[in-house]
Amino acid sequence: MKHLKKIKFSLFENYLHVPNFAVKSTLFSDRAFVNVFKRSLLVFSLLTAFVMQSQTVTLSGKVIANDDVEGIHIINKTASKYTTTGEKGEFEIPVTLNDTIIISGVKYLREEIVISQNHINSKLLEVNLTENINELNEVVVGKILSGDLTSDIKNSGVERDINFYDVGIPGYTGKPKTQSERRLYEAQTGSGLIPLNPILNWISGRTKRLKHLIELERQDIQMNRAISEFSEMLFEIDDLDEAQRMEFFYFSSEDPEFMQIAKEKNDIKLLEFLQIKLKAYKANVNSSQD
Repeated sequence: MKHLKKIKFSLFENYLHVPNFAVKSTLFSDRAFVNVFKRSLLVFSLLTAFVMQSQTVTLSGKVIANDDVEGIHIINKTASKYTTTGEKGEFEIPVTLNDTIIISGVKYLREEIVISQNHINSKLLEVNLTENINELNEVVVGKILSGDLTSDIKNSGVERDINFYDVGIPGYTGKPKTQSERRLYEAQTGSGLIPLNPILNWISGRTKRLKHLIELERQDIQMNRAISEFSEMLFEIDDLDEAQRMEFFYFSSEDPEFMQIAKEKNDIKLLEFLQIKLKAYKANVNSSQD
């Protein structure tokens, strides 16, 4: 009888343990499946992001302005690609996500646009350009002169303009500010105990935009100086066409080191820098062609 009880208890004990083992095995299988699924999803997401990042599309764009829009430079700074607008401001240029596009024309302020996913999806880009207005000094039409210098001076009626020093008022004698610099000055100054103008411009981002615009203008000035002074030496024995040469100077001026060297006014150092950048530019062009 005792022996029979032991057998029954042993069978009951096995009955209790078998389901527990089965549950553990099932739980282990479910967890393993979830882990594999999570890893697969992560790999798929990374691959999708990589494909989207490296996806190259041809962007169809249009430049809009109040004046002539033909021949405006469109530069993919990231990929070293270059084109110009047609008669109606239309253009096409290859881009990938996060590429920086520069739109530059003699009569317009330069624009920089970073390619977003919306641009990639729509394959469209529309840019409104702002006219670069250069204010000219007033031209005064005087009397008809006789040709006798002494007589003309006496009869001219021209008097010397009163200077602020004549009345004991301190004045600004430095370099005249550009239009953008004057706008920035106005945006950062104001009247009253707590001037609201600088605060409002800072909140709206206008002050930051004006500072960036001034940096671009100064960069363009230095780039144009480099073009006029070093083009002949750089391209004396070079086979780059006119469009590629212009693209090269934009490529060089976007390097932060360009402005640092330009401010030093050391022509030898700047020429050496441009020669190094020319080699890098050619390497980029050759790799893109391959």
